[in-house]
Amino acid sequence: MAKQNVAEQFVDILVRAGVERLYGVVGDSLNPVVDAVRRNSAIDWVHVRHEETAAFAAGAEAQITGKLTACAGSCGPGNLHLINGLYDAHRSMAPVLALASHIPSSEIGLGYFQETHPDQLFRECSHYSELISSPKQMPRLLQTAIQHAVGRSGVAVVSLPGDIADDPAPDKPLETALVTTRPTVRPGDAEIDALVRLIDKADKVTLFCGSGTAGAHAEVMEFAGKIKSPVGHALRGKEWIQYDNPYDVGMSGLLGYGAAYEATHECDLLILLGTDFPYNAFLPDNVKIAQVDVRPENLGRRSRLDLAVWGDVKETLRCLTPRVREKQNRRFLDKMLKKHADALEGVVKAYTRKVDRHVPIHPEYVASVLDELADDDAVFTVDTGMCNVWAARYISPNGRRRVIGSFSHGSMANALPMAIGAQFTDRRRQVVSMSGDGGFSMLMGDFLTLVQYDLPVKVVLFNNSALSMVELEMLVAGLPSYGTTNKNPDFAAVARACGAHGVRVEKPKQLAGALKDAFRHKGPALVDVVTDPNALSIPPKIRTEMVTGFALSASKMVLDGGVGRMLQMARSNLRNVPRP
Repeated sequence: MAKQNVAEQFVDILVRAGVERLYGVVGDSLNPVVDAVRRNSAIDWVHVRHEETAAFAAGAEAQITGKLTACAGSCGPGNLHLINGLYDAHRSMAPVLALASHIPSSEIGLGYFQETHPDQLFRECSHYSELISSPKQMPRLLQTAIQHAVGRSGVAVVSLPGDIADDPAPDKPLETALVTTRPTVRPGDAEIDALVRLIDKADKVTLFCGSGTAGAHAEVMEFAGKIKSPVGHALRGKEWIQYDNPYDVGMSGLLGYGAAYEATHECDLLILLGTDFPYNAFLPDNVKIAQVDVRPENLGRRSRLDLAVWGDVKETLRCLTPRVREKQNRRFLDKMLKKHADALEGVVKAYTRKVDRHVPIHPEYVASVLDELADDDAVFTVDTGMCNVWAARYISPNGRRRVIGSFSHGSMANALPMAIGAQFTDRRRQVVSMSGDGGFSMLMGDFLTLVQYDLPVKVVLFNNSALSMVELEMLVAGLPSYGTTNKNPDFAAVARACGAHGVRVEKPKQLAGALKDAFRHKGPALVDVVTDPNALSIPPKIRTEMVTGFALSASKMVLDGGVGRMLQMARSNLRNVPRP
């Protein structure tokens, strides 16, 4: 039996850690690893057209499965292309192992062709970034990297020179157990007791939930019901907390709607559950605040806290709910539910006026029809910018759907690459890329990846020939829009030229049929929808200082549009409010 080389041993360890795919672009120093993948039936190489796509795809797969994923780039420029997608994965707390292939080990530090220092370059976007300088070092270093990625929920980077990858592996490598799952974290009794006292003393409590409430929907609902609390959420908490929620008061932040802002400011006690919500301008400074988070570094970095609780949301609530006194007075909850419904009634009018006849097509209408027609377990990947707005307001969560975007890093061009990673996890599950024309065209080359692997991703392109979110920023700041227009091709024709299904929609009456045809199509499809570039309404009295870092005043909604089926849910929740 031929002796293993380091690359083969590297790939074997990835397989033991549960990695099923390695996304990347082949080349020079990476070739020994790619060849090892070719000869290992337990893992596949996914050839994308840009390494940034590889990192985004790995991050999306990790978010869908909760398992370790991997991507790779060749030396110098190849692995540098990974960096933006790795930043996104790291900030999204997705466990990703990145292989940064490196120049020959004897040439490091001598200005060799394509030389960079990846072990240094990736440190800011990873929990761990180290260079393998010896075959004997590799197994333990890779194991350590895997444990950082899984244990701390983020990126780990291993830099491997091509010559070392081709060297013989040690005769008897150390094989220890790999950490592939995270434990739960329970707060101490003293913290639980302190939180119980805060809650029992408060007359009006509001819960504000983030992505840390994933898997804790039942616990949050039970807790909110016992203390009669309205429940608001951040964008990343929407998919986990909004559905089947009789206490829902909407979302706060730039894309916010409903009564979430009022509920967080008019309470006596605000409890932040699993959220690192970055816009402190939306958080109150005159109420008591408690925060529960599994990451201690998140506690108190956005607002002053009266109590910090280190623990999983689910475990914390399991300990907390039986110990708090049930509140009998629900006046505050009912008031916020009424405000929420009234707020949604107000904004929905802009959506309902002749929307089915408006040309160019209202993007709100596109998102609403998409929400109605998409599968109940669909995965939506969402481009940064206005597509975030339409997804936040129109895509209805139900506990089975997923909505993934660059919600923390805010990168353009993320939706298509993320859809690739999401679709590889399950070819039978519907995956929809909600792409803007700016984001899609930035990494449009990887539409060819859909065709090459016959991935049945459906790209719904919101094509208004503009960078609309940037235009909004300029307008609110009092600047004329400049450099924001795109001269676009017929994207549907481009899709057909690539070998995919492509259709262009310019009239509202064509939309539903075009989406149904795309969803029925067995392979990749693109629906190029020409949307209204003027679908923004700026409210009066917006001050320039309100938009610094996207910290818009939550007492005004910058984007005046509908909210889809959320209004129906708000109306339904009002039925539970006692009438005088």
